[in-house]
Amino acid sequence: MSFEADVVFDVVDLLGVLTNGILGGVVARQLRMDLVGFTVLAILSGLGGGILRDTLLQQGFPVALTNPAYLTSSLVGAVLAYLMVFGSTWTFRALFLADCLSVGCWAATGTVKALGAGLAWPPAILLGVVTAVGGGMIRDVAVGRLPAIFGGNTLYATSAMIASALMALLAGLGHPTWGMAGAIVVSAVVSISARRFGWRLPGPANLSPSTLRKLRRRPRQGRHAHRR
Repeated sequence: MSFEADVVFDVVDLLGVLTNGILGGVVARQLRMDLVGFTVLAILSGLGGGILRDTLLQQGFPVALTNPAYLTSSLVGAVLAYLMVFGSTWTFRALFLADCLSVGCWAATGTVKALGAGLAWPPAILLGVVTAVGGGMIRDVAVGRLPAIFGGNTLYATSAMIASALMALLAGLGHPTWGMAGAIVVSAVVSISARRFGWRLPGPANLSPSTLRKLRRRPRQGRHAHRR
């Protein structure tokens, strides 16, 4: 990557940490927590996915602990959410947009780090998804909520998987910069479109033993009718 590209991606990365720190603080405000609760949820939300990724890779200390900019960004998010009420429509739209951009950035970063550690494409894509959605999942579990990625969200996990797969493909072809940029753009487009048009993954099917028996009988009845 060129210097300019590194700077842009670092800015998006830290913007994602700040945004998710604020979102963690918003949850703390909804639950009427004190400043400690704001701080803990902001750190979990903003840094949880990256810490989980780096811990699984076992290649030194997590970058969130070695680069002070990450912890500082999450703490700034906690303070902002503690002092300010993010209740306006435009504020939530701005946070949502920043969150969508960070999902693609984190997915691509996690995938690149996993590939650099010598992992194959499937586990690298998995770690990309973990990096993107792990923080929000850990935050929701910490407050006793069903993680949003398990249903009812705007395809965050799906967009993270698409971004990770695109990053793995382009990195394998020798174009990591295009992979990072494409992952950010594609993930944001998928997430924003899902929210705009109400896209959701299908829920569980309702097949029962009696339904399966009826499905098995239909071909036989068709063959008998044809013989007649």
